[in-house]
Amino acid sequence: MASMTHSAFTPKPQDPALDQIIKLAIMAVGGQGGGVLTNWVEDCARSNGYAVQATSVAGVAQRTGATIYYMEMAPLRDRAPVFSLLPAAGDVDILVAAEMMEAGRAIMRGFVTPDRTTLIASSHRALAVSEKMVPGDGIADSQEVIAAAEIAARRFIAFDMEKMAIDAGSMISASLFGALAGSGALPFDRSSFEAAIKASGRGVEASLRAFAAGFEAAANGTVETPRSGRIKTVAGAPSGPKPLVDRWNALAARATALPDPVRDMALTGLRAVVDFQDLDYGRDYLDRVEKVLAEDDPAKGHELTLEAAKYIAKAMAYDDVFRVADLKTRGSRFARVRGEIAPAKGAQMKLTEFMHPRAEEVVGMMPARLGRRLSASERAMRLIDRLVNKGRRLRTDRLLPFAQLYVLGGLRKYRRGTLRHAIETQHLEDWLAQALAYRRIDYALGVETLRNRRLVKGYSDTHARGLSKFDRVMDGVALLAGRDDAAHWCRLLREAALADEKGEQLEGALKTVRSFASQAETALPN
Repeated sequence: MASMTHSAFTPKPQDPALDQIIKLAIMAVGGQGGGVLTNWVEDCARSNGYAVQATSVAGVAQRTGATIYYMEMAPLRDRAPVFSLLPAAGDVDILVAAEMMEAGRAIMRGFVTPDRTTLIASSHRALAVSEKMVPGDGIADSQEVIAAAEIAARRFIAFDMEKMAIDAGSMISASLFGALAGSGALPFDRSSFEAAIKASGRGVEASLRAFAAGFEAAANGTVETPRSGRIKTVAGAPSGPKPLVDRWNALAARATALPDPVRDMALTGLRAVVDFQDLDYGRDYLDRVEKVLAEDDPAKGHELTLEAAKYIAKAMAYDDVFRVADLKTRGSRFARVRGEIAPAKGAQMKLTEFMHPRAEEVVGMMPARLGRRLSASERAMRLIDRLVNKGRRLRTDRLLPFAQLYVLGGLRKYRRGTLRHAIETQHLEDWLAQALAYRRIDYALGVETLRNRRLVKGYSDTHARGLSKFDRVMDGVALLAGRDDAAHWCRLLREAALADEKGEQLEGALKTVRSFASQAETALPN
């Protein structure tokens, strides 16, 4: 075989021109203006005498994947540079993420490295479909992404650019562009960036305001903790006829008189159930909470009553047709939608509601006796389902569809006489009685049984699935009662039920629990 000299393997010296290529990736989802941002950066670079190439790889819709916009730029020379079409792991100078989890995706894919990458990310959260579809709490932890970013990036800049853009009446692309300019990662002056916005000719003033806010924050090197997805609201003083206000104050005084660990939760629950129905309903809520308190153990920090105050309110304020119609026609909802859409001055906003009632929802609104008779008849239920179980779109920006929902929401005063209310009340009483029965033999099991109520939520099919899981978990708990680790297994069953929509993990956990029960029966003497 022919021999080869060592010089054949000597690497060629790196082309110095490669060091002048700036590689920038933008990760954004639909509606965040990633394409607009890319065009602005491209225009800015070209105006400064740079050759630029921009490409994009579209992700899947509905937040299951972001679109990656990739750009390479270098100063114009006699020979045109050859640019890459896609970003490569470990070879990105600047990465702009339009949302915190997109920054996490970029880190996982190796686009962010501590030797070269400036990472600019908005700290707000836009929940992915994978987070929303989890029956329990599927929200990913932004703090973990921030911790990883501080290690993975050479420089990390993060703040709420979404809020900044909304406050300016613009889109997040403008505040991201400002943050990019303020970071100093690109060798262009501020006026070049602003000129690119002005040249676009659309929403210039608002975009410049958002740009300026982003620029100033990035120039200060801001890293801001993400806002919680759970916004706390502070209730104001009640207003209305004096007799009703006096009754409310009396109920609030009862809630305030509860032990310290329970007081705030009970007041929150009281507001929820009164808003759902009326003041008498609030009195019933406090009666139930005080019933649990009578069997609680102060040495345990009133944990039993605290959980009861939370989940009794959730059980009493269930979602039915009246509730859905009421929420959809509230003025506060229209104001919120208008604030999120921010229509142009003089533009008309159209709002379409999608309704898909089943026979169960229709029968549930009927008087309890009539509803039970109809629900017991398969023929009647099939007929009702054939008539109503069709997708309907109602334009609530129009008078007649709005009036239909408004009147329907106003019928909540008849709720106590309906079949649905009778069913929900009986379910609530049975669950509460079972929890207190378990508490008498095992305090921790009583607490976990109260927490099982979080499985029941939503409306229509979602409610039916949650109720089915609740029943299966409670059946498993019945097999565990008396065991020292019953509370532990109750919690595991609930977590398994919340882990997936189909309930496959729950079924696996129930098989384990059933094996415990059968082993215990086998061990009993004849």
